[in-house]
Amino acid sequence: MEEVFGVFGDPVEHSLSPVMHNAAISALGMKARYHAFRVSREGLGDALLGACAMGFGGVNLTIPLKERALELGFLEPDALSRGIGAVNTVDFKDGIRGFNTDGVGALRALEDACGSIRGKRVVLLGAGGAARAIAFQFASVGARVLIVNRTEERGRRLAESVSSVGGAVEAFGFASLGELLDSAHVLVNATSVGMHPLVNRTIVTGDMLHPGLVVFDIVYNPLKTRLLLEAEAAGARIVTGEMMLVYQGAEAFRIWTGVMPPVDVMKRAVLDALGV
Repeated sequence: MEEVFGVFGDPVEHSLSPVMHNAAISALGMKARYHAFRVSREGLGDALLGACAMGFGGVNLTIPLKERALELGFLEPDALSRGIGAVNTVDFKDGIRGFNTDGVGALRALEDACGSIRGKRVVLLGAGGAARAIAFQFASVGARVLIVNRTEERGRRLAESVSSVGGAVEAFGFASLGELLDSAHVLVNATSVGMHPLVNRTIVTGDMLHPGLVVFDIVYNPLKTRLLLEAEAAGARIVTGEMMLVYQGAEAFRIWTGVMPPVDVMKRAVLDALGV
């Protein structure tokens, strides 16, 4: 009998998680399958209880369920997902436990390219769900996180949340962006700006960048956003967004199975799905 894994979301048809997880499952010769399930906010509790009762190996959660999971009285989040305010991975081995692997995925993708970010000045664009996970994770490893958001007050609330659990975090409005980038080591776009179909949009232009900077865009459709194209032209090092997707998925796989899956196989499956 095949073990079942899956992703719950609404909508969920666009998810690349089945592609990359099934590639890893096949490469490891496991008797398992990963499926996409359309689950509404209102149905999440029943869906998780049902998945647990039926012996699922584990599930991922995507929009709009990551925050909803924390409202369920029976799900036990770890400290990181509680602080972030969102769960993207649920494990059923010991009750129904929630985790957030988005920040780990971003950290591994970035450190693959530039090594440790401890002590580095990281300018983080955005204060939404992805930015929250990244801010908590980066601060936890000793980076200095400088949050820049259109609504400065929202960025300040995120900075206060991260600071409350330790970490050097500050918040700024867009007016400070140019000055912050002058002395930054890393720029991370954690917004959806530049995502298909609005591919010509960018918050940061090439004249604001410099060759010593590493520029990471979590958007992966297109793989090279306008931000990354401008960064390349400015001589900066770039990190494309598909690796955050791959590494967060790999960490979820490890939580469920105790096995670190073949990241190169998962990456190839994602790139193939994207037509790259």
